[in-house]
Amino acid sequence: MAQAPFQALVNLAKQCQKAAQELPAKIESAPRWSGLGFLLMGQRFIAPLGQVAEILEVPGHTRLPGVQPWVIGLSNVRGRLLPLIDLPMFLGAQLGLQRRNHRVLVFDSGDIFSGLMIERSLGMQHFELGQHSAEQDEQVPDLIKSYLEGSYVDAQEQRWNVIDLNKLAADARFANASLL
Repeated sequence: MAQAPFQALVNLAKQCQKAAQELPAKIESAPRWSGLGFLLMGQRFIAPLGQVAEILEVPGHTRLPGVQPWVIGLSNVRGRLLPLIDLPMFLGAQLGLQRRNHRVLVFDSGDIFSGLMIERSLGMQHFELGQHSAEQDEQVPDLIKSYLEGSYVDAQEQRWNVIDLNKLAADARFANASLL
């Protein structure tokens, strides 16, 4: 009597083994690098995910007296004061005219918390590490080249210049927004 339930389990296990399918083959995937893509001065850029706290629609803000013209103002974002910077103007260009697409890329390095106005967010972008190149887009203005860390080329053969926001924050000109 005790053997009948055990034999039933053995038979069930054999049936399951016969019906089982093989596991899919292990596929080796290349290490990937991810960043946040955006348009700036009509060109594609990408910032490393670790340097971007969030992307916001342009928040209400208060203008500040005695600051550089590229400082848009100060905004209260969830109880934190966020300086808003017109990134294209800082780089010697103008922000695109389609205001409804403008976004604020929030950079928080611990020491510096600021919102960088960009023309348009292009969302998360993913690249294989092997796709990284030291090359930069030739059309990138000289003033921004010192902040770049190479580029990636996507499947559509479009170049994405990698901008290092830590280099931007370390620039004495960026850190000194006062006119005085």
